[in-house]
Parts: sequence; C-alpha cells; structure tokens
Amino acid sequence: MSFALPHIRSMPRYQTGIAPRPGERAVKLNQNENPYPPSPRVREALLSADAAALRLYPGESVEQLREGLETLHGTASGRVFIGNGSSEIISLIMKVFVGAGGAFAVPDPTFGLYQTAAWSQGAEVIRVPLDSRYQVDVEGLLASGAKAVILVNPNAPTGLLLEGGGVEKLASRFPGLVVVDEAYMDFAPAGFSAMELLEKHSNLMVLRTFSKSYSLSGARVGYCVASRELIAALDKGKDIYNVNALSARLALAALQDRAYLHETVGKIIRTRQTYTRRLKAAGFAVLPSAANFLLCRVPEGGNAREALRLYEGLAEQGVYVRYFDHPRLCDKLRISVGTDAEMERLWEALMALL
Repeated sequence: MSFALPHIRSMPRYQTGIAPRPGERAVKLNQNENPYPPSPRVREALLSADAAALRLYPGESVEQLREGLETLHGTASGRVFIGNGSSEIISLIMKVFVGAGGAFAVPDPTFGLYQTAAWSQGAEVIRVPLDSRYQVDVEGLLASGAKAVILVNPNAPTGLLLEGGGVEKLASRFPGLVVVDEAYMDFAPAGFSAMELLEKHSNLMVLRTFSKSYSLSGARVGYCVASRELIAALDKGKDIYNVNALSARLALAALQDRAYLHETVGKIIRTRQTYTRRLKAAGFAVLPSAANFLLCRVPEGGNAREALRLYEGLAEQGVYVRYFDHPRLCDKLRISVGTDAEMERLWEALMALL
C-alpha cells in the first residue's frame, strides 16, 4: 500500500546528471556547474563565520543579502524574494500561482525541473515546441491558455537567447504570470535581461541563481525580482527560514566581488568560443550558445545511436557530459564549459572515439 497521492505515484523523478564514482579522476561537464571556485571573499566569509551564531534562526544575513540584491538591480524594497536555490522558487510558483488543476506552459525542450514542479502540485504542463531554428515559439505560448508561462533565457539546453523582443511581447500580451529564468544571463551579451522590463509589466517575474556565475551550487541560493504583490504571495507560500544563515552570508560575499565574477565569466566565455570553433572543425553542429554550455549535434550523420555511443564512450574515460532522449535532442550532446585543462581532456577523449 502506498501512502503517496496518486499524482505523485504516477510522476517520474527528475533526473540529474550522472555523478562520478567515489575517488574517480573525473571531468564533470554534465550539470553546468562553474568550473572555478567561488570568490576568495567567500572563503574569507566561511572561515570568519561565528559558529556559535548557528544556534539562532536566520535573520540578519538574509536581510543583508536582500538589501545587496536590491542595490544591484536598482529596485525598491519588497521586490526581491530569496529562495533555497531557484528550484525552490520554481516549486513555489507552481504552488502559489498555478496549483492543482491549473495549467502552465513551457517551451519544449527546456529545463526539466519545470515539469517536475508542476506535476508535484497536480498541475497540467502544456509543451510548446521550439521552432525549426530551436527558437521559442512566442505565439504558441500566447495561445496556450495557461495560467502561467515559464522560460529560460538563454534557454536550456539549447543556450540560445530569445530573439526579437520576445519577452516583452509575452509580458505585454499574456494574461497570466510570465516567469523568465535568467540562470545563465551573466554569460550572455548585455542588453538581453528582462530586469529592465519589470517596471512596465506587473505580471513579470525574473529568476536568478548563485549556482552558475557565482560558483555557489552547493550553497543553494536563488532569488527573483518582481512586483510587491507577486513577492508577497511567494512569501506567504514559503517555508519559514527557507534560506540558511551561512548560505546567505556566502552569497553576499560573492555578490560583493564583482571583479571576480567578471573575471571568471570572461574565462568561461573565452573557453566556450574556443571549443565552439574546435567542435565545428571536428564535424559537430554547434548551436551559438550564450550560456556556460554547448549543445552540439554529433558528426557521422548526426544520429541518436552515434550520440549515445559518444556519451557512453566519454563516460568510460571519466568524462561526463549530458545526453537527452528527447526527440529534438537525442542526436546531440550537451557539454558544460570547464576549465581549459578539463576541456582538453574532453577533447582528447572525443578524438579517441571519432
């Protein structure tokens, strides 16, 4: 006998990238983690933390982080919500704004956690296929009839930016909530963020994370910026003390070191450009990524069998990339951008298989 609700029993579990075996000398390029350590200020904040203060519930450090984010984005008090990773905020969006029996729309393919979060609340998922160029079909999302729309910009797993003012078109014409997940925006050219549209559209919410550009995946800190009304609703639906004091302290230290952020992001972009060229020269078809990963169709006719062979062959050599069995992705590999040394190991392993 199962005590779980029927909709939970029937839903699949979200699948993360394969973890290397304990002690394995692996190159992990399958979860879009930052290959560089966090800012030295994060280490300083960690070592100088008062262990005795951990007996107290979080408070001051979370508020300081909120104020830092308000300053960064030039927004008024009450318009920033901080979560236990942006994944918590995604789940809260489904809980607070969509709910059981509600429907939300996503481009397809996209970040799989959106579906998992919706299904866990008993919500319906409306998938709107990407067009032939792997661009988001804005008109299809507008016609979906959903209560909310969520998309990643740059998109995952394609890495492509939404073209032609698509976010503003959605926010202007969609009657429900429009959520733009900008997890990878720091790796994109300037001028594409939806942050500047928030003053014009009260139905718009923008998500950010400390997991990618700030190298803090393990700390689990994400946030969103939106109208006071939307933020207040999230605040009502969240667990108390949802962000721990130590993670908030580390995130604030990372936030305050803008020079280090720009340095590491710059290195990742340069490596991304180098391996876009190298993979193309080797016969891969590489989408023009604005994120910290590359999606590329494999050579030899670009079929799913060859993609799976390369994926498994790389894993046997201790190099982990991502393979998806989605019909639009099954002939491709998604490769997170690592350090130059990690990417060289990837390259050597690939060349041994081609």
